[in-house]
Amino acid sequence: MRRVPGLSTELEDVTEVEYRQLRLENVVLVGVHPQGEQADAENSLRELAALAETAGAVVLDGVLQRRPHPDPATYLGRGKAQELKDLVAALGADTVIADTELAPSQRRALEDVVKVKVIDRTTVILDIFSQHAKSREGKAQVELAQLEYLLPRLRGWGDSMSRQAGGQVGAGGAGMGSRGPGETKIELDRRRIRTKMAILRRQIRDFGPARDAKRAERKRNTIPSVAIAGYTNAGKSSLLNRLTSAGVLVENALFATLDATVRRTEASDGRVYTLTDTVGFVRNLPHQLVEAFRSTLEEVADADVIVHVVDAAHPDPAAQLQTVRDVMGDVGARSIPELVVFNKADLVDDDTRLVLRGLEPKALFASSRSGEGMAELRAAVEAALPLPAVEVRALVPYGRGDLVSLVHESGHIVSQSHEEGGTALHAYVSERLAAELAPFAA
Repeated sequence: MRRVPGLSTELEDVTEVEYRQLRLENVVLVGVHPQGEQADAENSLRELAALAETAGAVVLDGVLQRRPHPDPATYLGRGKAQELKDLVAALGADTVIADTELAPSQRRALEDVVKVKVIDRTTVILDIFSQHAKSREGKAQVELAQLEYLLPRLRGWGDSMSRQAGGQVGAGGAGMGSRGPGETKIELDRRRIRTKMAILRRQIRDFGPARDAKRAERKRNTIPSVAIAGYTNAGKSSLLNRLTSAGVLVENALFATLDATVRRTEASDGRVYTLTDTVGFVRNLPHQLVEAFRSTLEEVADADVIVHVVDAAHPDPAAQLQTVRDVMGDVGARSIPELVVFNKADLVDDDTRLVLRGLEPKALFASSRSGEGMAELRAAVEAALPLPAVEVRALVPYGRGDLVSLVHESGHIVSQSHEEGGTALHAYVSERLAAELAPFAA
Protein backbone atom coordinates (compact mmCIF):
# COMPACT_ATOMS: atom_id res chain seq x y z
CA MET A 1 0.00 0.00 0.00
CA ARG A 2 1.26 3.47 -0.85
CA ARG A 3 0.40 6.43 1.34
CA VAL A 4 -1.01 9.47 -0.45
CA PRO A 5 0.42 12.64 1.12
CA GLY A 6 -1.63 15.68 2.04
CA LEU A 7 -4.91 13.98 3.06
CA SER A 8 -4.59 14.19 6.86
CA THR A 9 -6.90 16.66 8.59
CA GLU A 10 -5.06 16.42 11.91
CA LEU A 11 -4.32 19.85 13.39
CA GLU A 12 -0.63 20.76 13.27
CA ASP A 13 -1.03 23.43 15.90
CA VAL A 14 -3.59 23.39 18.74
CA THR A 15 -4.22 27.12 18.26
CA GLU A 16 -5.94 26.30 14.96
CA VAL A 17 -8.93 25.16 17.01
CA GLU A 18 -9.82 28.79 17.68
CA TYR A 19 -10.21 29.47 13.96
CA ARG A 20 -12.16 26.36 13.02
CA GLN A 21 -15.84 27.13 12.43
CA LEU A 22 -18.77 24.80 12.86
CA ARG A 23 -19.86 23.44 9.48
CA LEU A 24 -23.50 24.40 8.90
CA GLU A 25 -25.66 23.00 6.12
CA ASN A 26 -26.26 25.39 3.23
CA VAL A 27 -29.86 25.03 2.09
CA VAL A 28 -32.15 26.19 -0.71
CA LEU A 29 -35.88 26.34 -0.03
CA VAL A 30 -38.47 25.42 -2.64
CA GLY A 31 -42.28 25.60 -2.67
CA VAL A 32 -45.26 25.19 -4.99
CA HIS A 33 -48.45 27.27 -4.88
CA PRO A 34 -51.60 27.59 -7.03
CA GLN A 35 -52.57 30.88 -8.69
CA GLY A 36 -53.74 33.60 -6.28
CA GLU A 37 -51.95 32.23 -3.20
CA GLN A 38 -48.53 33.78 -3.65
CA ALA A 39 -48.64 35.89 -0.44
CA ASP A 40 -49.58 32.88 1.69
CA ALA A 41 -46.85 30.78 0.03
CA GLU A 42 -44.24 33.50 0.69
CA ASN A 43 -45.21 33.65 4.39
CA SER A 44 -44.96 29.87 4.57
CA LEU A 45 -41.50 29.94 2.96
CA ARG A 46 -40.32 32.63 5.40
CA GLU A 47 -41.50 30.42 8.25
CA LEU A 48 -39.62 27.48 6.71
CA ALA A 49 -36.48 29.68 6.61
CA ALA A 50 -36.89 30.35 10.36
CA LEU A 51 -37.38 26.61 10.96
CA ALA A 52 -34.24 25.78 8.94
CA GLU A 53 -32.15 28.34 10.87
CA THR A 54 -33.45 27.00 14.19
CA ALA A 55 -32.42 23.50 13.05
CA GLY A 56 -28.90 24.82 12.39
CA ALA A 57 -28.75 25.60 8.66
CA VAL A 58 -27.79 28.62 6.55
CA VAL A 59 -30.52 29.58 4.07
CA LEU A 60 -28.98 30.68 0.76
CA ASP A 61 -32.11 31.19 -1.34
CA GLY A 62 -35.78 30.34 -1.67
CA VAL A 63 -37.82 29.80 -4.83
CA LEU A 64 -41.53 29.31 -5.52
CA GLN A 65 -43.22 27.74 -8.53
CA ARG A 66 -46.80 28.54 -9.53
CA ARG A 67 -48.68 25.45 -10.67
CA PRO A 68 -52.16 24.04 -9.85
CA HIS A 69 -50.82 20.89 -8.15
CA PRO A 70 -47.35 19.63 -7.23
CA ASP A 71 -45.90 17.26 -9.80
CA PRO A 72 -46.54 13.67 -8.57
CA ALA A 73 -43.11 12.54 -9.82
CA THR A 74 -40.59 15.24 -8.85
CA TYR A 75 -42.76 17.80 -6.94
CA LEU A 76 -41.61 20.61 -9.29
CA GLY A 77 -41.80 19.06 -12.74
CA ARG A 78 -38.81 17.93 -14.76
CA GLY A 79 -37.88 21.31 -16.30
CA LYS A 80 -38.07 23.27 -13.02
CA ALA A 81 -36.20 20.49 -11.20
CA GLN A 82 -33.36 20.97 -13.72
CA GLU A 83 -33.43 24.75 -13.05
CA LEU A 84 -33.24 23.99 -9.31
CA LYS A 85 -30.21 21.77 -9.97
CA ASP A 86 -28.43 24.68 -11.71
CA LEU A 87 -29.32 27.07 -8.84
CA VAL A 88 -28.04 24.59 -6.22
CA ALA A 89 -24.78 24.14 -8.15
CA ALA A 90 -24.29 27.92 -8.57
CA LEU A 91 -24.87 28.66 -4.87
CA GLY A 92 -22.89 25.67 -3.57
CA ALA A 93 -25.85 24.37 -1.52
CA ASP A 94 -25.78 20.86 -0.12
CA THR A 95 -29.47 20.45 0.84
CA VAL A 96 -32.85 21.30 -0.67
CA ILE A 97 -35.87 21.71 1.64
CA ALA A 98 -39.39 21.42 0.22
CA ASP A 99 -42.15 23.43 1.90
CA THR A 100 -44.49 20.44 2.26
CA GLU A 101 -44.39 16.76 3.18
CA LEU A 102 -42.92 14.91 0.21
CA ALA A 103 -43.93 11.40 -0.77
CA PRO A 104 -40.98 8.97 -0.61
CA SER A 105 -41.02 8.61 -4.43
CA GLN A 106 -41.01 12.42 -4.93
CA ARG A 107 -38.03 12.84 -2.64
CA ARG A 108 -36.03 10.12 -4.40
CA ALA A 109 -36.87 11.44 -7.88
CA LEU A 110 -35.97 15.05 -6.96
CA GLU A 111 -32.70 13.89 -5.35
CA ASP A 112 -31.80 12.01 -8.54
CA VAL A 113 -32.19 15.26 -10.52
CA VAL A 114 -30.60 17.89 -8.22
CA LYS A 115 -27.83 15.52 -7.00
CA VAL A 116 -27.93 16.79 -3.38
CA LYS A 117 -29.86 15.73 -0.30
CA VAL A 118 -33.59 16.59 -0.42
CA ILE A 119 -35.69 16.81 2.76
CA ASP A 120 -39.12 18.24 3.51
CA ARG A 121 -40.72 20.54 6.07
CA THR A 122 -41.71 17.62 8.33
CA THR A 123 -38.08 16.42 8.56
CA VAL A 124 -36.94 19.90 9.68
CA ILE A 125 -39.63 20.14 12.38
CA LEU A 126 -38.80 16.65 13.68
CA ASP A 127 -35.11 17.58 13.78
CA ILE A 128 -35.84 20.71 15.85
CA PHE A 129 -37.99 18.70 18.24
CA SER A 130 -35.22 16.12 18.71
CA GLN A 131 -32.74 18.91 19.55
CA HIS A 132 -35.03 20.59 22.09
CA ALA A 133 -36.52 17.57 23.90
CA LYS A 134 -35.17 17.47 27.46
CA SER A 135 -37.42 15.22 29.57
CA ARG A 136 -37.61 11.42 29.16
CA GLU A 137 -41.19 11.69 27.98
CA GLY A 138 -40.39 14.43 25.47
CA LYS A 139 -37.48 12.41 24.03
CA ALA A 140 -39.65 9.29 23.75
CA GLN A 141 -42.43 11.26 22.00
CA VAL A 142 -40.02 12.79 19.48
CA GLU A 143 -38.32 9.46 18.75
CA LEU A 144 -41.69 7.81 18.16
CA ALA A 145 -42.71 10.56 15.72
CA GLN A 146 -39.37 10.26 13.88
CA LEU A 147 -39.68 6.48 13.52
CA GLU A 148 -43.28 6.77 12.27
CA TYR A 149 -42.06 9.22 9.64
CA LEU A 150 -39.01 7.12 8.73
CA LEU A 151 -40.76 3.75 8.36
CA PRO A 152 -42.28 4.27 4.88
CA ARG A 153 -39.18 6.21 3.75
CA LEU A 154 -36.46 3.60 4.26
CA ARG A 155 -34.35 3.57 1.14
CA GLY A 156 -32.18 0.77 -0.24
CA TRP A 157 -28.60 1.41 -1.26
CA GLY A 158 -27.60 -1.16 -3.90
CA ASP A 159 -26.88 -4.74 -2.83
CA SER A 160 -27.18 -4.01 0.91
CA MET A 161 -30.95 -4.04 0.52
CA SER A 162 -31.30 -6.83 -2.07
CA ARG A 163 -32.76 -10.25 -1.26
CA GLN A 164 -30.30 -13.10 -0.73
CA ALA A 165 -30.03 -15.27 -3.83
CA GLY A 166 -31.54 -18.76 -3.95
CA GLY A 167 -30.90 -21.66 -6.36
CA GLN A 168 -27.45 -22.13 -7.85
CA VAL A 169 -25.90 -18.77 -8.46
CA GLY A 170 -29.07 -16.65 -8.47
CA ALA A 171 -29.79 -13.30 -10.03
CA GLY A 172 -27.62 -11.54 -7.49
CA GLY A 173 -24.62 -13.75 -8.28
CA ALA A 174 -24.21 -14.55 -4.58
CA GLY A 175 -23.52 -18.25 -5.05
CA MET A 176 -22.82 -20.70 -2.19
CA GLY A 177 -23.69 -19.73 1.38
CA SER A 178 -26.62 -17.56 0.35
CA ARG A 179 -29.29 -20.17 -0.43
CA GLY A 180 -32.66 -19.99 1.29
CA PRO A 181 -35.48 -17.48 1.45
CA GLY A 182 -33.42 -14.90 3.31
CA GLU A 183 -34.68 -11.57 4.65
CA THR A 184 -33.84 -8.34 2.93
CA LYS A 185 -31.91 -5.76 4.88
CA ILE A 186 -34.77 -3.29 4.45
CA GLU A 187 -37.26 -5.78 5.91
CA LEU A 188 -34.94 -6.34 8.86
CA ASP A 189 -34.74 -2.59 9.47
CA ARG A 190 -38.53 -2.23 9.25
CA ARG A 191 -38.98 -5.01 11.78
CA ARG A 192 -36.52 -3.35 14.18
CA ILE A 193 -38.27 0.01 13.76
CA ARG A 194 -41.69 -1.52 14.50
CA THR A 195 -40.28 -3.24 17.61
CA LYS A 196 -38.73 0.04 18.81
CA MET A 197 -42.00 1.92 18.15
CA ALA A 198 -43.91 -0.63 20.26
CA ILE A 199 -41.43 -0.12 23.12
CA LEU A 200 -41.74 3.69 22.87
CA ARG A 201 -45.56 3.57 22.83
CA ARG A 202 -45.45 1.43 25.98
CA GLN A 203 -43.04 3.90 27.65
CA ILE A 204 -45.26 6.89 26.80
CA ARG A 205 -48.30 5.00 28.06
CA ASP A 206 -46.43 4.27 31.33
CA PHE A 207 -45.76 8.01 31.82
CA GLY A 208 -49.53 8.62 31.75
CA PRO A 209 -50.52 7.47 35.29
CA ALA A 210 -48.07 9.86 37.00
CA ARG A 211 -49.34 12.80 34.95
CA ASP A 212 -52.96 11.74 35.51
CA ALA A 213 -52.32 11.47 39.26
CA LYS A 214 -50.99 15.04 39.40
CA ARG A 215 -53.94 16.28 37.37
CA ALA A 216 -56.41 14.36 39.56
CA GLU A 217 -54.84 15.87 42.70
CA ARG A 218 -55.35 19.37 41.29
CA LYS A 219 -58.96 18.52 40.43
CA ARG A 220 -59.57 16.97 43.86
CA ASN A 221 -58.38 20.18 45.47
CA THR A 222 -60.45 22.12 42.91
CA ILE A 223 -57.44 24.06 41.65
CA PRO A 224 -58.45 25.65 38.33
CA SER A 225 -55.95 25.33 35.47
CA VAL A 226 -55.11 27.86 32.76
CA ALA A 227 -53.26 26.64 29.64
CA ILE A 228 -51.12 29.05 27.63
CA ALA A 229 -51.39 27.89 24.01
CA GLY A 230 -50.42 29.49 20.72
CA TYR A 231 -48.19 29.55 17.70
CA THR A 232 -44.51 28.74 18.12
CA ASN A 233 -42.36 31.78 19.02
CA ALA A 234 -45.44 33.87 19.92
CA GLY A 235 -44.02 34.51 23.41
CA LYS A 236 -45.87 31.96 25.58
CA SER A 237 -42.90 31.21 27.86
CA SER A 238 -42.14 34.95 28.26
CA LEU A 239 -45.77 35.52 29.24
CA LEU A 240 -45.62 32.70 31.80
CA ASN A 241 -42.44 34.19 33.29
CA ARG A 242 -44.09 37.63 33.51
CA LEU A 243 -47.20 36.24 35.22
CA THR A 244 -45.51 33.82 37.65
CA SER A 245 -41.70 34.45 37.72
CA ALA A 246 -41.39 30.84 36.53
CA GLY A 247 -37.85 31.12 35.12
CA VAL A 248 -38.71 29.09 32.01
CA LEU A 249 -36.26 29.09 29.07
CA VAL A 250 -37.02 32.01 26.77
CA GLU A 251 -35.38 32.02 23.36
CA ASN A 252 -36.05 33.66 20.00
CA ALA A 253 -36.31 30.25 18.36
CA LEU A 254 -39.09 28.04 17.11
CA PHE A 255 -40.16 25.23 19.47
CA ALA A 256 -37.85 26.31 22.32
CA THR A 257 -40.43 24.78 24.71
CA LEU A 258 -41.46 21.14 24.25
CA ASP A 259 -42.25 19.90 27.75
CA ALA A 260 -45.32 21.30 29.46
CA THR A 261 -44.37 23.51 32.42
CA VAL A 262 -46.95 23.92 35.22
CA ARG A 263 -46.64 26.80 37.71
CA ARG A 264 -48.83 27.66 40.69
CA THR A 265 -50.00 31.24 41.16
CA GLU A 266 -52.58 33.23 43.14
CA ALA A 267 -55.46 35.44 42.07
CA SER A 268 -55.96 38.83 43.71
CA ASP A 269 -58.71 37.36 45.93
CA GLY A 270 -56.37 34.63 47.20
CA ARG A 271 -57.61 31.77 45.02
CA VAL A 272 -54.88 29.43 43.81
CA TYR A 273 -54.74 28.33 40.16
CA THR A 274 -52.13 26.83 37.82
CA LEU A 275 -50.64 28.19 34.59
CA THR A 276 -49.35 25.68 32.03
CA ASP A 277 -46.91 26.55 29.25
CA THR A 278 -47.45 24.15 26.33
CA VAL A 279 -45.68 23.17 23.12
CA GLY A 280 -46.16 25.67 20.28
CA PHE A 281 -48.02 24.96 17.06
CA VAL A 282 -47.03 25.65 13.47
CA ARG A 283 -48.83 25.47 10.13
CA ASN A 284 -48.74 21.98 8.60
CA LEU A 285 -47.73 20.49 11.96
CA PRO A 286 -46.87 16.85 11.13
CA HIS A 287 -49.66 14.53 12.20
CA GLN A 288 -47.02 12.19 13.70
CA LEU A 289 -46.17 14.96 16.19
CA VAL A 290 -49.82 15.66 17.02
CA GLU A 291 -50.25 11.96 17.81
CA ALA A 292 -46.94 11.59 19.70
CA PHE A 293 -47.51 14.78 21.73
CA ARG A 294 -51.18 14.01 22.42
CA SER A 295 -50.31 13.40 26.10
CA THR A 296 -48.72 16.88 26.34
CA LEU A 297 -51.61 18.48 24.46
CA GLU A 298 -54.01 16.89 26.98
CA GLU A 299 -52.95 19.72 29.30
CA VAL A 300 -54.75 22.07 26.89
CA ALA A 301 -57.81 19.81 26.60
CA ASP A 302 -58.14 19.52 30.42
CA ALA A 303 -57.71 23.23 31.16
CA ASP A 304 -60.51 25.43 32.51
CA VAL A 305 -59.34 28.45 30.51
CA ILE A 306 -57.07 28.73 27.45
CA VAL A 307 -54.93 31.84 27.00
CA HIS A 308 -54.38 31.87 23.23
CA VAL A 309 -51.20 33.86 22.54
CA VAL A 310 -50.75 35.41 19.07
CA ASP A 311 -47.66 37.25 17.78
CA ALA A 312 -48.97 40.76 17.05
CA ALA A 313 -45.92 41.56 14.89
CA HIS A 314 -46.33 38.49 12.65
CA PRO A 315 -47.16 39.25 8.98
CA ASP A 316 -50.12 36.82 8.99
CA PRO A 317 -51.73 36.66 12.47
CA ALA A 318 -55.05 35.36 11.05
CA ALA A 319 -53.29 32.19 9.82
CA GLN A 320 -51.72 31.76 13.28
CA LEU A 321 -55.14 31.99 14.93
CA GLN A 322 -56.66 29.46 12.54
CA THR A 323 -53.76 26.99 12.82
CA VAL A 324 -53.87 26.93 16.62
CA ARG A 325 -57.66 26.56 16.68
CA ASP A 326 -57.45 23.65 14.23
CA VAL A 327 -55.00 21.78 16.49
CA MET A 328 -57.10 22.63 19.57
CA GLY A 329 -60.06 21.11 17.77
CA ASP A 330 -58.03 17.96 17.08
CA VAL A 331 -57.39 17.43 20.81
CA GLY A 332 -60.98 18.27 21.85
CA ALA A 333 -60.37 21.71 23.37
CA ARG A 334 -62.68 23.78 21.16
CA SER A 335 -65.40 24.19 23.82
CA ILE A 336 -63.07 25.57 26.53
CA PRO A 337 -63.29 29.34 27.26
CA GLU A 338 -60.59 31.15 25.28
CA LEU A 339 -58.82 34.46 25.93
CA VAL A 340 -56.97 35.79 22.85
CA VAL A 341 -53.87 37.83 23.69
CA PHE A 342 -51.84 39.71 21.07
CA ASN A 343 -48.33 39.56 22.52
CA LYS A 344 -45.36 41.75 21.44
CA ALA A 345 -47.74 44.75 21.33
CA ASP A 346 -44.73 47.06 21.78
CA LEU A 347 -43.63 46.18 18.22
CA VAL A 348 -46.82 47.29 16.42
CA ASP A 349 -48.31 50.70 15.65
CA ASP A 350 -51.88 51.96 16.16
CA ASP A 351 -52.98 51.09 12.60
CA THR A 352 -51.90 47.47 13.05
CA ARG A 353 -53.76 47.34 16.36
CA LEU A 354 -56.94 48.43 14.57
CA VAL A 355 -56.52 45.59 12.05
CA LEU A 356 -55.90 43.08 14.84
CA ARG A 357 -58.92 44.40 16.75
CA GLY A 358 -60.97 43.67 13.63
CA LEU A 359 -59.72 40.07 13.71
CA GLU A 360 -60.57 39.56 17.39
CA PRO A 361 -62.74 42.35 18.89
CA LYS A 362 -62.45 41.04 22.46
CA ALA A 363 -58.70 40.38 22.35
CA LEU A 364 -56.22 41.86 24.83
CA PHE A 365 -52.93 43.53 23.89
CA ALA A 366 -49.88 42.76 26.01
CA SER A 367 -46.10 42.84 25.92
CA SER A 368 -44.11 40.41 28.02
CA ARG A 369 -41.01 42.56 27.42
CA SER A 370 -42.38 45.97 28.48
CA GLY A 371 -45.08 44.71 30.86
CA GLU A 372 -47.87 46.49 28.96
CA GLY A 373 -51.31 44.95 29.48
CA MET A 374 -50.18 42.45 32.13
CA ALA A 375 -52.56 43.76 34.80
CA GLU A 376 -55.51 43.58 32.38
CA LEU A 377 -54.52 40.06 31.31
CA ARG A 378 -54.25 38.86 34.90
CA ALA A 379 -57.66 40.38 35.71
CA ALA A 380 -59.23 38.77 32.61
CA VAL A 381 -57.80 35.34 33.52
CA GLU A 382 -59.12 35.64 37.09
CA ALA A 383 -62.55 36.68 35.83
CA ALA A 384 -62.67 33.68 33.49
CA LEU A 385 -61.77 31.14 36.19
CA PRO A 386 -64.75 28.90 37.01
CA LEU A 387 -66.51 29.47 40.32
CA PRO A 388 -66.65 26.53 42.77
CA ALA A 389 -69.94 24.64 42.67
CA VAL A 390 -71.50 25.11 46.14
CA GLU A 391 -72.70 28.37 47.74
CA VAL A 392 -72.27 28.41 51.54
CA ARG A 393 -73.02 30.79 54.39
CA ALA A 394 -71.23 29.82 57.58
CA LEU A 395 -70.11 31.22 60.93
CA VAL A 396 -66.72 29.60 61.44
CA PRO A 397 -65.34 29.64 65.03
CA TYR A 398 -62.09 31.49 65.50
CA GLY A 399 -60.48 28.20 66.53
CA ARG A 400 -61.03 26.85 62.97
CA GLY A 401 -58.91 29.36 61.10
CA ASP A 402 -57.68 26.49 58.90
CA LEU A 403 -61.13 26.31 57.27
CA VAL A 404 -61.17 30.05 56.59
CA SER A 405 -57.70 29.72 55.04
CA LEU A 406 -58.92 26.88 52.78
CA VAL A 407 -61.88 28.98 51.63
CA HIS A 408 -59.49 31.82 50.75
CA GLU A 409 -57.19 29.43 48.87
CA SER A 410 -59.64 27.38 46.82
CA GLY A 411 -63.00 29.16 47.09
CA HIS A 412 -64.48 32.44 45.95
CA ILE A 413 -65.44 34.75 48.83
CA VAL A 414 -68.44 37.02 48.27
CA SER A 415 -68.31 38.61 51.73
CA GLN A 416 -66.51 38.11 55.02
CA SER A 417 -66.99 39.74 58.44
CA HIS A 418 -65.79 39.09 61.97
CA GLU A 419 -68.63 38.46 64.44
CA GLU A 420 -68.60 37.73 68.15
CA GLY A 421 -68.91 33.96 67.58
CA GLY A 422 -66.44 33.67 64.70
CA THR A 423 -65.85 34.57 61.06
CA ALA A 424 -69.04 34.97 58.99
CA LEU A 425 -68.48 33.78 55.41
CA HIS A 426 -70.56 33.93 52.25
CA ALA A 427 -68.60 32.02 49.61
CA TYR A 428 -68.58 29.52 46.76
CA VAL A 429 -66.56 26.40 47.58
CA SER A 430 -66.04 22.82 46.40
CA GLU A 431 -68.38 20.04 47.53
CA ARG A 432 -65.64 18.60 49.72
CA LEU A 433 -65.04 21.90 51.54
CA ALA A 434 -68.80 22.53 51.78
CA ALA A 435 -69.14 19.26 53.72
CA GLU A 436 -66.47 20.43 56.21
CA LEU A 437 -68.25 23.78 56.63
CA ALA A 438 -71.72 22.19 57.04
CA PRO A 439 -71.59 22.03 60.90
CA PHE A 440 -71.10 25.80 60.98
CA ALA A 441 -73.82 26.71 58.48
CA ALA A 442 -75.47 30.02 59.32
